[in-house]
Amino acid sequence: MRLLKKVLLFIVATIVIVLMGAYLLQEKFIFLPSKLPQEYVYEFDHDFEELFIETEDGARLNALHFKQENPRGIIVYYHGNAGDLSRWGEITSYFLQYNYEVLVMDYRTYGKSTGKISEKALYSDAQLFYNKAKELFPEGKIVVYGRSIGTPIAAYVASKNDPKKLILETPFYDFKKLVKDKFPLVPLGLLKYEFPTAHFADDVKCRIVIIHGTDDGIIPFEMGMQLYSVLPEEERNFITVKGGKHNDLITFQEYRLTIYKELL
Repeated sequence: MRLLKKVLLFIVATIVIVLMGAYLLQEKFIFLPSKLPQEYVYEFDHDFEELFIETEDGARLNALHFKQENPRGIIVYYHGNAGDLSRWGEITSYFLQYNYEVLVMDYRTYGKSTGKISEKALYSDAQLFYNKAKELFPEGKIVVYGRSIGTPIAAYVASKNDPKKLILETPFYDFKKLVKDKFPLVPLGLLKYEFPTAHFADDVKCRIVIIHGTDDGIIPFEMGMQLYSVLPEEERNFITVKGGKHNDLITFQEYRLTIYKELL
């Protein structure tokens, strides 16, 4: 009997330790930043300016502003959960061919950005850069773009403002549904992050375009469809990229044609 009690106590203690570890370390699984030294010098083939914005709680946020001579407008881009601006600067440069400027930020702990990351901080930081875009362009010329983990952030910003358009690449309905789908044994009550994309999208007044690949192994295609299904019919558009995975949509004609149509 004593041995059985010891075994049960060991099992319970192990479960508690694992759950506590999962709660305390979940940022390590959600966010995969790469760091850059503060003296790092960005190099791109296009005209750009490096920006820093200080937050009220002392964080210092790094961003890139790609410029044009006579732009149609500006894309405020919220990137995925991995890498830093040395990578995302190259990715977002794709949109410059359509004569849009691009403003892309690094989240806290990414690249040169500093500060403690949290869901609330991500939203407030994202708004700061939207405000920067409003200093440069009227809202009718601002396109908000979110990719992957950046889609709820973009949806939040669009819900609180009045941009021309919201484009969501590989979005999810909300984070808890995504975790439940990918890791059904994880207790959802442990999650610090909700990222309720659908909830924010419900308050978006502009056109919403969703682009999703059928072979996405990170965020299932069905989650993009689920998000699309709750959007107002007159303001929504869903682009299916057949065979598209999570990080290769730009290689497909359906994606490139969609961006061409939406930005011209």
